[in-house]
Amino acid sequence: MGNPTGFLKYPRVDVGHRPVEERIHDWREIDLPLAERILNEQAARCMDCGIPFCHMSGCPVKNRIPEFNDLVYRGKWREAADNLHSTNNFPEITGRVCPAPCEAACTLSINSQPVTIKHIEYQIAERAFAEKWVRPIKPAQRTGKRVAIIGSGPAGLAAAQQLCRLGHEVIVFEKSDRIGGLLRYGIPDFKLEKHIIDRRLEQMVAEGVHFEPNVWVGRDITAD
Repeated sequence: MGNPTGFLKYPRVDVGHRPVEERIHDWREIDLPLAERILNEQAARCMDCGIPFCHMSGCPVKNRIPEFNDLVYRGKWREAADNLHSTNNFPEITGRVCPAPCEAACTLSINSQPVTIKHIEYQIAERAFAEKWVRPIKPAQRTGKRVAIIGSGPAGLAAAQQLCRLGHEVIVFEKSDRIGGLLRYGIPDFKLEKHIIDRRLEQMVAEGVHFEPNVWVGRDITAD
């Protein structure tokens, strides 16, 4: 790690929120991103544990958390974005709505406050979009095989993106009128504004994923 004593020097800084008198007039997200200088210090708090429980047992998708913390601390944002996307198709979404079991598993939380892992993940993902590092990833060749994904929630979208990148022709069937499943219809805007979903869907369409909304498999079309 770039700063092995960062956890001794810097206290945890939590994310702020928009003023109540402002946010009662809209449905927009309420968090206020931390400044880059503060985020650098927060990333420096990562302890380079011998056994990183944040990664081993705390993160369901096995994000390489100590690695991207170190990259953020050293200002290597592009590398941090690549690192994060290597395990997570939609870090801009998990960085907003995940309950952060990684932070509960953080070794630093044994006798102090855990690293602000969730917000660092959010900032990496947003930086990647702002810098236009998030681009369509098309397969080198097509396999000629077709795959149907039923449901366009987070699991369906992640499966569709991975299978498309392997070269398969992927069609996602969704019974609702818009794509997103739980992300669109189960999470309120103050936690996840819907243009965030649409931004990622644009990438998937450019990669070759086909979406078919308003199709109820088993009623509108048969499984065959």
